[in-house]
Amino acid sequence: MVELSDVLDRLHVVALPMRVRFRGITVREVALIDGPAGWGEFGAFLEYGPPEAAHWLAAGLEAAYRPQPEVVRHRIPINATVPAVAAGEVAAILARFPGARTAKVKVAEPGQSLADDVARVNAVRSVVPRVRVDANGGWSVEEAVTAARALTADGMLEYLEQPCTTVPELAEVRRRIGVPVAADESIRKAEDPLLVVRSGAADVAVLKVAPLGGVQKLLDIAGQIDIPIVVSSALDSAVGIGVGLVAAACLPELPYACGLGTGGLFVEDVAEPVTPVDGYLPAATVTPDPARLAALAASPERRQWWIERVRACIPLLH
Repeated sequence: MVELSDVLDRLHVVALPMRVRFRGITVREVALIDGPAGWGEFGAFLEYGPPEAAHWLAAGLEAAYRPQPEVVRHRIPINATVPAVAAGEVAAILARFPGARTAKVKVAEPGQSLADDVARVNAVRSVVPRVRVDANGGWSVEEAVTAARALTADGMLEYLEQPCTTVPELAEVRRRIGVPVAADESIRKAEDPLLVVRSGAADVAVLKVAPLGGVQKLLDIAGQIDIPIVVSSALDSAVGIGVGLVAAACLPELPYACGLGTGGLFVEDVAEPVTPVDGYLPAATVTPDPARLAALAASPERRQWWIERVRACIPLLH
């Protein structure tokens, strides 16, 4: 177990401005840890309490204090990420993902209609050949079935991610639609992350390093399931993205593009953005630029808030 005082001495809190609203926010705060083994990220969303946020801290401490595992590939295919924007804004967003052959499109945004989702997805289809959608559990079973029909009227979907909240709902949707179902929240927010697979409720598992507690936890879960895996980000800074790319590079198979291209959602980041080449990013960890760290530093009040959050989470680590 690392010492709290050492972690706090190594802590940098930054506020990253975003290009568009995503998950209801326009500024993303994260705490970065300059550890002896590299840089780690603690970026649990602000509404998460200590029991859930502690997993994210564990992931940051693993990256900062433990050696990186061995990789089996050196570049990772990524998908473009399209927030719940108007259809007319899609082309500009996709331009930030040169070479991407797959796009993940946010749908089921509160205050928007299914017609808005269909228009957005079709705008993406006109540019990118493979489209997957993510509802973040925003639909009931009936709404998900209706949406699946509407969203596939003009073309296929690679998969429909987390259409509903619960595992039984996912299983029912999967039985009723002709589109593969992916599970995200049903894995990363579950007491038993393998339940969704045992229940036959998903065709694809979306795994995220930070919510699961680190690269090794992700690899442990991956080794126990027999469905394809997509490694995705949790709106990470460049540091967290680098750790996610390494995790994806450790998997024996990687049949789908990964959701690790979300750095394009930030106006500024803690390191110089790496532009995808032919839809791929290199599998490498990231060291922040000191000038960027200073320029993006959060206010003293927000830094203290994150310090208290670390204090609350560390006793919960196992």
